This record gives sequence, structure tokens and C-alpha cells, in this order.
Amino acid sequence: MNINTRPPPLPPEAFRRYDEAPDEVFYQHPRFVTHIDLPAIETVTQLYREYLPANGIILDVMSSWISHLPVENEYTRVVGLGMNKEELERNTQLDDYVIQDLNDNPVLPFEDNTFSGAAICVSIDYLTRPVDVLQDLGRVMTSGAPLVITFSNRCFPTKAIAVWQRLDDRGHIDLVERFILEAGHWTEIQKLDRSPVPGVSDPLYAVVSRCI
Repeated sequence: MNINTRPPPLPPEAFRRYDEAPDEVFYQHPRFVTHIDLPAIETVTQLYREYLPANGIILDVMSSWISHLPVENEYTRVVGLGMNKEELERNTQLDDYVIQDLNDNPVLPFEDNTFSGAAICVSIDYLTRPVDVLQDLGRVMTSGAPLVITFSNRCFPTKAIAVWQRLDDRGHIDLVERFILEAGHWTEIQKLDRSPVPGVSDPLYAVVSRCI
């Protein structure tokens, strides 16, 4: 896909889900579990180690009870944005958190040019307005700030968008790239297969970009 060309928007049916009930209902109960196995988690941490500035102000988008950030880094501030208060309160890596349903309101409650890095971990497949979210994420990040989007082959099938469920792993990588290109705030896009042990551990893929 040409990095200088924005792809046309996908049709609305691409973002439909089997369960269209309000997300706040689905996420009202905390889930203190990990959604990928330990080798995949360690790979996510390594990606954060490589790309997120160690002393930066970091936004963990669609955050949960753990952010997988490298413990040796002394970030200036880490802010989580998620759906479940109990999970976010349990997350010891967060300095602050915000509860917000991005499918209901994709406008982030932060000032322009606030964050020097951001992450979306195994959650991009649940966004029904991913391009809107990525556009506004570009607003709240500084120029050159990295965005690390990671995902595997696991999901809550009733809440994952239709187009995600129709694609294989390679298709997921290309789809995330498409969202980023359509958002228009991003450059230096890298599509990575960082699967730890193919066929043994959970696969782990990433699309990394930088804010224009």
C-alpha cells in the first residue's frame, strides 16, 4: 500500500459486531487475566523497550490491569484509558487513568501534543471507529512520537469487528496499516511479525508508526 495514498473508508458493515449491546455492559466486570501468553507478553514489553521513550509521557490506550511496560524504565508519566475502573485501579504502572468508551466517543480527553509515546495492546480489533481514534491520537501526541499497536490471534469474538474476523494474521497486519494510513497523522509505518515461538506460543504482531 502506497504510504502517500489514503485508502478509501471501509463500509459500515465492516465494523459491525455480533454483540452490539453497549460496551459498558460487557466491560462492567473486571477481568484480571492476560489475553496472550507469557512469551507474547514479553515480546510486547520488548517492543515498548525498543520504541517508547524511557523517560517519556506515555498513553496506554484501551488499558487494563497491567500495561506490560518495562519495569526498568522511569517514565515521566503513564496514563491509562480504559473501560473498567477496578482493572485500571489495579494497574500499578499507571500514574493516572481515564474511563472512556472510545466506540461511543473517539475524542481523547487530553490537550494537544501531550504524549511522547502511546500503545494499544491486543485491543485494536474492538474499535468500531478506529480511524477516528487514530486521528485524534495524532492530535494529543508530539511530533515524532511512536505509536505501538500489538495484536495476536485471540479476541472476544462477540465484540471484535466483522472485518477483523474475516481476515487471517497477515490480513490483520494490513488492516491496521490501512487504519493508520486512513487516519493521516502517521508516518514511518513498520509492520512486524514478532511471534516468539511459531506454533508453540501465541503469535504476536505489531504495527509501529510515528506521529507527523
